[in-house]
Parts: sequence; structure tokens; C-alpha cells
Amino acid sequence: MSNLVCKIPGGGILRGTVKIPPSKSAAHRAMLCAALADGRSVLSPIELSNDMKATLNAVTALGAKADLSGDTLAIDGIGGRFGSADNEPTDINCIESGSTLRFIIPIACAAGINGRFIGEGTLVTRPIGLYSDLLPQAGVECFSQSGLPLVCKGKLQSGKYEIPGNISSQFITGMLMALPLCDGDSFLRLTTPLQSSAYVDMTIRCMADFGVKVIPDESGWFIPGGQHYSARDYTVEGDWSQAGFFLAAGAMGSELTLRGLRLDSAQGDKAAVELFRNFGAEIDIDGTEIHVRAGKRLAQHINAGQIPDLVPCLAVCAALCEGTTIIDHAERLRIKESDRLTSTAAMIHSLGGKAQVTDDGLIIEGIEKFTGGVVDGFRDHRIVMSAAIGALCADGEVTITTPHSVSKSYPSFFEVYNSLGGKANVIDMGQ
Repeated sequence: MSNLVCKIPGGGILRGTVKIPPSKSAAHRAMLCAALADGRSVLSPIELSNDMKATLNAVTALGAKADLSGDTLAIDGIGGRFGSADNEPTDINCIESGSTLRFIIPIACAAGINGRFIGEGTLVTRPIGLYSDLLPQAGVECFSQSGLPLVCKGKLQSGKYEIPGNISSQFITGMLMALPLCDGDSFLRLTTPLQSSAYVDMTIRCMADFGVKVIPDESGWFIPGGQHYSARDYTVEGDWSQAGFFLAAGAMGSELTLRGLRLDSAQGDKAAVELFRNFGAEIDIDGTEIHVRAGKRLAQHINAGQIPDLVPCLAVCAALCEGTTIIDHAERLRIKESDRLTSTAAMIHSLGGKAQVTDDGLIIEGIEKFTGGVVDGFRDHRIVMSAAIGALCADGEVTITTPHSVSKSYPSFFEVYNSLGGKANVIDMGQ
């Protein structure tokens, strides 16, 4: 697969209607809630990206049964039938999904399952040290050689926990989902202000949908113990982070209608509508449809603290806006599938644009049009998809390496891209 490249001739316009794929963030949470519930839950739609395969691995490791038919996933949950901390460790392959890894570690511990957590690619070295410090306070032994594999033994206990708010919200979500399974009540306190609060809100909303409550207070959350997740049918909403690529295309000259998104979503990335409007895009909302087309493209200042996943598609649009765009509070992008500040700047340079990396973001000087060139995809799905959107505004051909990386979150991206009039050609360059 490493010899695959995607070639896109310079220029082009996407036109038509695109149904946005189901939210990865919502699906992760719903699948794990369903796995912990007593009875059968039916979740739909599910797109089986590599990250979804990782959470399916986690679901079955918990002891739940999962049956995927088309885009509908039925899960028979474990209810209160927890494992024994005396059991040998169960392998849980999180592939390259940071969300799966950080969610499942405390959940498995709360369910009495000794886990050996493994992964692939950059996930092996992504930070999990917070759990190595936090979980031993809760009766769980952690064994690791600085990264994966990580072995956790022992059952998570209720109690009072402190956690920084400026780390990945995935750690907070993992603890919030796990602690209701403990016998006693727990408190999760923030030691610094919360970043990515929308993802935590999304977690609490999903847990409530499955019958489990978390009570916010001035310093964190009170989590009553002895709760039980309840099975239910669940509709997975559209993914605002994936919608960002098509909003970017519209802001850069395409004419598109987006369907499948919830306007009342808890996803922080729904901020994409206003962010692309600030770039000059003309965005109209008609019921559940979003229509986007280009207007006069203008630079802006973006605080990316709550919307880090949108940065690559925002940056590629900013590169063609009049003026200088500053993106800041995005330092956590350095520990994604790539150092996403460096890889985003490199993508823009390769397309013919101007971008400078700062300590916590990017400075992007707008130009009129990209020249085209060879873009390193860095095995990063968001870099690859953003480069494909940028290719629509290039004079010359754009070649993108590692296009298969889109399988992590949006396997059908290039198929959808071409159905809208794009001309992406994924080819094998051989040895």
C-alpha cells in the first residue's frame, strides 16, 4: 500500500449533493455504551473505517457480541456480567485509533477485564502516561515500556480523581464512561481549564441516551456509582469534521449541498459553518440541508483550541484567502497521526502556498492560486483529504502520497469526491 499515490489534474469544481458520513466520535461512544448495556442495541449508520474496526475490537474484548449488516450494527451488551481481575490479559488491538485506546483502557478496568492494549503506526508512541499515573491510585496496576503494549491488571475503584483539562478530552471521556460502573460514587476534578469541551459534552449526552447520568459541578463532574447502561436503538449523526472538507471546497469555488448533519449537534466541529463564513463562503441552511458556494475570500484569526481536527481543511482554504490567517491554540496537533502543524504547513508549501509553523499553530499568507506539485500525505487521513480539496484550485497536477490513509476515518472519500465531479486517480506506482 505504501506505493499508492493519488493523482489529480489541476483545477476542477465539485458540484452536487453529498451525504456526510456518520460521526466517528458519536459512533465510538455509542458502540461502547451499547457494549456495556444489558440487551441488544441497534446502531445506524456505521461506516466501517479502520477506527471503527478498532472500537469493534474493543467491544468484542469486553465480551459483547457485534453483528454488522450493511451500515447497521447490532450489539448484544454485557450488562453487569463483568470479568474477573484474575484472568489472563486479553489483547485489545486499537489499530491507530487514539479515541479507542483512551476510551477503552479505564472501561476495561471497570469491567474487570485485564487488558493488553496494542496498536499500530503512530498510536504505539502517542501519549497515555496520564493513565499510568492515575489508574494505580484506583487499584489498577499498569505495565508499559513507554507506550504500547500497555498491560493493565486490577479492577477500577470509585473515588476522587484529578485530571488536567488541557490534555486530550479522550482521557476525560474514558474516565466518565468507566466510573459509573464502579460500586461507589466518584468525583472527577479538573486541575486546569477544560479544552475540547464539546467532546466531553458529546460523551455526557451519549451516556444519557443509554441511561447513565453524569452531574457537572463547578470543578468537574460527580459520577454516581452502581449505574447500568440500557440498550436502545441509536441513530449516529453525521460527522462535522468530515463536512469541513466539503465546506472548504465550497469556500474555494465548488457548489455543494450537504446532508446528514445535526444543527443541534454537540460536536465542536459544527463551528465549521461560521469559520468558513468568516472566510467569505456563502452558506445557506434550508432545514437539514446546508448549501455552500464561494464568496470573496478573506483571512481571519482562528483559535483552534476547540476544533483541532478542522485545522488542515481550514488551512488549505486560508492559503487562498486575501490577507494573512493566524491559527493558534493548536499545539495538541503535534501528537496526531502526524505532527499535524508541520505536515499541514508542508502540504500548503507543496501545493505552492505559503505557511509558517509557530509554537502553537500556523501563519498562512494568502495567494491567488496553487501551482500544484507532489504532496506528502504523511500517512495522515486529514492531510490527504485536505490536499485533495486544495488540488481543485491548482494550475498543475497534484500528486498525493499515502492516499490509502483515508481508510482510517472516511474510506469512501475519493469515491464521493469523484462522484461530485472530482478527478482523483489512485494508482499503484509499483516497486
